[in-house]
Amino acid sequence: MISLHEGKGSRPKKPAAQAIVLNLTVAGCTPRIWRRFVVKETMWLARLHDSIQVAFDWFDYQTHVFTLEDLRLGNPAKRDGHLIEDDRDTTLADLDMAHRAGMVYDYHFGEGWRVEIRVEKLVPIKKGLVYPHCIEGERAGPPEDCGGVEAYHDMLACIKEPNTELGREWLEWLGPQYDAERCDVAAINKALRKFGK
Repeated sequence: MISLHEGKGSRPKKPAAQAIVLNLTVAGCTPRIWRRFVVKETMWLARLHDSIQVAFDWFDYQTHVFTLEDLRLGNPAKRDGHLIEDDRDTTLADLDMAHRAGMVYDYHFGEGWRVEIRVEKLVPIKKGLVYPHCIEGERAGPPEDCGGVEAYHDMLACIKEPNTELGREWLEWLGPQYDAERCDVAAINKALRKFGK
């Protein structure tokens, strides 16, 4: 009997699905605020944006852009003479992120939050693990509307003196749940699960 594949050798194997370990750090913040994520390389860039919003407890009220060399992807627009392409049409694999050092994510152009995204390593996809998945992190994300990095540092100094007028105002604005030192990885992963597997 003649095989349909005779003379062609065996069928090429489909490459194993991979995941990428990313380190996300909010630039300019001291002490350092960071998260370590595992994401599928097939993840849409827009979904990474959503995940970053969850990771730092932001609310997606503002515009964003990913910058990778001369490529800018995010909310489609033409800003300052630069074209920002739609990030909903691009995956991490399309950008070959598995073989790059990283990229930059800017959010809320007025206040200037910047997240440096560094590719740490590639890992095999694990069955049963929901992606994206936060492995670890440190400190709460800076409150979205606190005024930017400099104002965030002023806020931290003020809340260390809760009996001052500014300290009381900040603590009232932040609410009783806010703890600048706490990164709740379980809560992040619970929120990320809504994105599906």
